[in-house]
Amino acid sequence: MTRAFSSEVDPGSREENASKKESPAAGITEDGFLGGQLRLRQPRSGHRAGHDAILLAAATPARPGDRVVDLGAGVGAAGLAVARRVRGIDLVLVEIDPALAELARNNAGTNAIMAEVIVLDVEAGAAAFDDSGLGPDSADVVLMNPPFNDPSRHRASPDGVRERAHVATATTLAGWVHAARRILKSNGQLALIWRADGIAEVLAALDRGFGSLEILPVHGDGTSPAIRILVRATKGGRAPTRLHAALLLNEESGVPNKWVQEVLAGKGELPLARR
Repeated sequence: MTRAFSSEVDPGSREENASKKESPAAGITEDGFLGGQLRLRQPRSGHRAGHDAILLAAATPARPGDRVVDLGAGVGAAGLAVARRVRGIDLVLVEIDPALAELARNNAGTNAIMAEVIVLDVEAGAAAFDDSGLGPDSADVVLMNPPFNDPSRHRASPDGVRERAHVATATTLAGWVHAARRILKSNGQLALIWRADGIAEVLAALDRGFGSLEILPVHGDGTSPAIRILVRATKGGRAPTRLHAALLLNEESGVPNKWVQEVLAGKGELPLARR
């Protein structure tokens, strides 16, 4: 029996679960990520950070000194995880929801990570980005985990924040990729995660302005279709697309993949992070 993969909840290690703190009055929990190296406060219900964010962070090709922009940062999980792995980056967390942005700001402070937090709609126009200090050619690396659930197959949630964080519109991916392309420098790097059955949408969105694609399919186990794809793309890149060997979350016996567990514990990075 395989362990379920969730984009919302990070089961974490036993140590992390044991150290989880909950504040029912405020509706906030404090959860451990990266083997306890990162402590994040996040809403007890609605959109919650999980494996997707940590895998995205482990696939982000950042270097010390890079300006790294996390679009749709939520409480900051992916961006802060990158900053924990790569010291000395200039981190910017962009989030549309003011309450989540405030949690991201507090999480950065709690973890002693320098980060600028901007309240902004990723699909806003160029002028709004300029006003926020994210003008053209201003970022070295962009990472993003856009809403990717197909609305035709996803039951609507009464929680508006949760719905906005999970369900894609017809323009979501193209709009987010366009924003990334605008703020990235030439040869800048984009890292994103998307559902595997939407790979055609990803390739179409990246067709304008991006190349040198590297794709890492993520499978629950070796017998099941991929459930996610991690993608790295270069602005103006011209190298052929490269498809990496599958990342299996669980071994054939159903035991969690040891290497994946080490990555989730902050002890490694994925191939897409190397450049």
